[in-house]
Amino acid sequence: MDSIYESVIEALIFSSDEPLQHSEIIKAIKGIDGEDVSITDNDIEQSVDKINQKYLDNSLSFNIIRIAAGFTFGTKPEFAKYLGYLSSEKSKRRLSQAALETLAIIAYKQPVTKPELEAIRGVNCDYILTTLLEKKLIAITGRAETIGRPLLYGTTQEFLIYFGLNRISDLPKPREIEEIMQDEDFLEQKRKLMMSEIESVIESETEESSSDETE
Repeated sequence: MDSIYESVIEALIFSSDEPLQHSEIIKAIKGIDGEDVSITDNDIEQSVDKINQKYLDNSLSFNIIRIAAGFTFGTKPEFAKYLGYLSSEKSKRRLSQAALETLAIIAYKQPVTKPELEAIRGVNCDYILTTLLEKKLIAITGRAETIGRPLLYGTTQEFLIYFGLNRISDLPKPREIEEIMQDEDFLEQKRKLMMSEIESVIESETEESSSDETE
């Protein structure tokens, strides 16, 4: 493959709003330069590795990462805590603790039925399942071969993108989760998030109180 395509691949991945698949990269190149261009999935993998090596040699803060079986740009893990400090997710993208717990069960137990979810969580999951379906983080994958044939739920490509995973097997193992929960940086970020939420509640209550007094 011509070395010029390394830059083309880099530009295509950089300009894409979503993880770019091998097939989309090949289609774009052949669409411009003709069907006789010789380029394979392996050529793209090798080009990405060379591009990332260039970034590494120059100590850049970002590289190309593999997410949802595609490619996208991302910052390196060591900068996560700084980005997390400045990050403020839009409320419509924020998941409640209950939603996260339900999503975690689905991710690790999939395919799983609603009765199984409710047996594990001990509460009704109708509203949460509806929310996760609307956000396209889960999908109905079929029906269980049990009495009543309840619906089966599993995670989606959007789930992989949301959590920055390449495949479902990249989910941390239970032992790794325990280590993360005890990490000092994680505990500090959790404390800051909790303080931020408390301040938001106080600010909201203050505004409501001021509004009532004005009236």
